[in-house]
Amino acid sequence: MNWVSMLSLIVSSTFVFSTPLIFTAIGGAFSENGGIVNVGLEGIMVMGAFSSVVFNLTFADTFGKATPWLGLIVGAVVGIAISLLHAMATINFRADHIISGTVINLLAPALSVFLVKAIYAKGQTDNIAQNFGYFSFPGLSKIPVIGQIFFKDTSLLAYIAIIVAILAWWILYKTRFGLHLRSVGENPQAADTLGLNVYRLRYSGVIISGLLGGIGGAIFAQSISGNFSAGTIVGQGYISMAAMIFGKWNPIGAMGAALFFGFAQSLSIIGGQLPGIAKIPAVYLQVAPYVLTIIVLVLFLGKAVMPKADGTNYVKSK
Repeated sequence: MNWVSMLSLIVSSTFVFSTPLIFTAIGGAFSENGGIVNVGLEGIMVMGAFSSVVFNLTFADTFGKATPWLGLIVGAVVGIAISLLHAMATINFRADHIISGTVINLLAPALSVFLVKAIYAKGQTDNIAQNFGYFSFPGLSKIPVIGQIFFKDTSLLAYIAIIVAILAWWILYKTRFGLHLRSVGENPQAADTLGLNVYRLRYSGVIISGLLGGIGGAIFAQSISGNFSAGTIVGQGYISMAAMIFGKWNPIGAMGAALFFGFAQSLSIIGGQLPGIAKIPAVYLQVAPYVLTIIVLVLFLGKAVMPKADGTNYVKSK
């Protein structure tokens, strides 16, 4: 394998594994910039993955190659529904954000596995026939070296995720909605005195996190796992949270951190094909993303400056 082929393999694999993390981490950034800690990203990804696979298996013959794209919409809708439970618990009933998110993370895997057994009479679904696969950009893939590395047999969704990250940054930092959302995450009392609807803005942030988290789960299921079981989403939501924190609650920073974690995840798949890394036992490569997640949280959580009112319930009468 020459160096161009090796780089092409690394980049395409990193893109595939990073994409679900990018979408979910950006969703978490919206929620937490509005002041709601969304630990339930893992559970949202689980339900997004489950619903998209069930839709894919049911309608693949009807919609053909459009099926996985429609599966993203289904995952997004289900993600929004799950996030509304978290929003209602934390905003209306003023529940502890961590406890509410943890309940979602415990509920989602159990509910999805129960439904899989009820629908398919076994512990996992069949493999989907329609998935995202790899994509080569017309024209760009013909460029010498750069085209082969970045634009041939790569993930189209990764480039969409990069565009979404840039758009999310623009929304958060260059629009009135973003300013209002960040203001309720910093000082909801002051925002309320200025006439802003704190509850509505916080709901908006959590709903966006559910939408993007559901998409993240749907992408993982339809581009990486190919089916759904209890082990389809195992830690990806927590890794996305770590990427969000590492990226300092900024969509662009979260995207960069997600690419780093995606690279770490991809090594467990392609490590055997890379010189030097092939000699490392596979079990070490498999646990590497989770070890890196813990290290990042230990090193950066204390130094990162989160929105001041993040995780704080707001009572309008005060």
